[in-house]
Amino acid sequence: MNLIVCPLHEVDGLAERHAPSHILTLIGPLAEPPKCLATPNAKRLHLLFNDIVEPTEGLILASPDHVDELIGFARGWDRSAPMLVHCWAGISRSTAAAYIVATDRAGPGSEETLAQALRAASPIATPNRRLIALADAALGRGGAMSRAINAIGRGVEAPAGNTFELKF
Repeated sequence: MNLIVCPLHEVDGLAERHAPSHILTLIGPLAEPPKCLATPNAKRLHLLFNDIVEPTEGLILASPDHVDELIGFARGWDRSAPMLVHCWAGISRSTAAAYIVATDRAGPGSEETLAQALRAASPIATPNRRLIALADAALGRGGAMSRAINAIGRGVEAPAGNTFELKF
């Protein structure tokens, strides 16, 4: 099974259609996580931080603890059903998280291939570079994840992301 990546406003419908076993939410602390009433048994993780890459007064920056929680949660996914990953817009935090999950699962040496797969799946994806750098360190990739994401560049400007599957 694959990772389904989307913006917040599409979560409930996608959860109903795809019956994910895991739902990963990455949103700001003031946003309301989706209810996902159609999938009450899905394992869920809500990571609450803002979509920023450097400290900004009044906002919450992603931390190493957030990345450790993300990786731990994803390692509990047996891939028998999809994992649904979303943030507010489906452009930055969720695309970074999907890349992190896929890269962790695929192992060292997969960074460039998976970054290219991410870009092919979503021309809009602009993974949050802070999350990528933190995961790069946590997974001991020596900068390979950051270099691969830098190589695909910023995605096309859009008000919201496109729903896509990251296959690996």
